[in-house]
Amino acid sequence: MMPKESMNLLRQIGVVVAVIATIIVNMLANVLPFNGVTTGELAARFDVLFVPADYVFSIWMLIYVGLAAYAIYQAQPSLRHDRRLRSLDFPFLLSSVANMSWLLLWHYQHYMATFVVMLVLAGSLITIYRRLDIERPTATPGRRWAVHHVFSAYLGWITIAAMANLGIVLEYLGWTGSGLGETTWFTLGVLTVLGIAGVMSWLRSDVVYLLTLVWALVGIGVERAADPMVSTLVWTATAVIAVMVALSAIRTPPDEPECYAP
Repeated sequence: MMPKESMNLLRQIGVVVAVIATIIVNMLANVLPFNGVTTGELAARFDVLFVPADYVFSIWMLIYVGLAAYAIYQAQPSLRHDRRLRSLDFPFLLSSVANMSWLLLWHYQHYMATFVVMLVLAGSLITIYRRLDIERPTATPGRRWAVHHVFSAYLGWITIAAMANLGIVLEYLGWTGSGLGETTWFTLGVLTVLGIAGVMSWLRSDVVYLLTLVWALVGIGVERAADPMVSTLVWTATAVIAVMVALSAIRTPPDEPECYAP
């Protein structure tokens, strides 16, 4: 059996390798690009209301910088046996595999499979987020920036990405042109995002998560400015979440039961 010291070192290295691989695959997806088409060119083939303006996707640069910071932070020898960080290793590796798999499936136009993988990515990030709960109120500033804020932004963006991905699948299957209609599906999606934001504001007071939602919704509002009904709905939702940001910034989240020993 491998000694615990060696096992934890391998896990630290695994996180670093996973971050590097994820960044490289994301770069190659658009530089090569995979299957002769860029990620954005494929997205442009669908007229999905939850897809924001192009500039909004620049948040991926911030997320990857954050993941690089997390990889460096958790690789410190002094944190090799940090039980909370080590508890994140498996879900983080799973999220990295899901991230890269999503790109490959997307570029080769397996749209229904992309949504399944998106759910895996969201689930792994939710697991990470939950496992960080207990230390959230007492984390040092450095740990907040290198760990907590990173995953808050990542999860916030994937919340919107999952909605957009679902919209693409519905359009691909032809479901948005009949039955409830695209605007109704979009309204349900916005209400879902508002509900999630409300929970995150009340239970976590997570300003970074909420600001990420605001960033994405503003981009949707800009993209859909020509549609009065959709833009009004989006800007209203954005204003509501902005209020949640202000309230979250001035209150402390309720204590959470301890899940992991320090």
